[in-house]
Amino acid sequence: MLNLIIFGPPGAGKGTQSEKIIERYQLAHISTGDLLRAERNAGTELGNKANEFISKGELVPDEVVIGMVRNFMVSKSGVQGFIFDGFPRTIPQAEALDAMLMEFDTAISTVLGLEVVEDELVKRLMLRGQTSGRVDDQDEDTIRNRFREYQNKTLPLKDYYANQKKYQSVQGIGEIDEIFTNLCACIDAV
Repeated sequence: MLNLIIFGPPGAGKGTQSEKIIERYQLAHISTGDLLRAERNAGTELGNKANEFISKGELVPDEVVIGMVRNFMVSKSGVQGFIFDGFPRTIPQAEALDAMLMEFDTAISTVLGLEVVEDELVKRLMLRGQTSGRVDDQDEDTIRNRFREYQNKTLPLKDYYANQKKYQSVQGIGEIDEIFTNLCACIDAV
């Protein structure tokens, strides 16, 4: 089973590249952002609770996210593998994911880290906010807070997976197809 994590700060292109990877490798897509937005749009209790954190640019608590991911994986049994987009975001989530995958008799194959500088990310997210209507992408202070949250809580995952010899760094600035080619080279080398 091929299990990938696409890793990087908000606006790095994880969603865009995930779509291309899913098509090429026939993987099931786990985007915690999409799962959370669906819950928020449906007005569920979980969605309302998550919205309290998201509207401030903060991360949703681990136990909420992990439960949603487990449920999604169970609903997609029999697939060739998964691509995790926006998850894990913390070392405890990564440890929980590793334990959960062991229950399914599998593991993370590789982690693809999209590297993009903060000013480029802010520019991308502000543009996305104008075109998508996503409230969390329309305020520069919220975006910069999300980037600080990423640096403080998520960036340590780079070392976590590097220590497992699973982290591969890929430049996230350039043409979409060029970045995709570089990501595929990393995946094919696994």
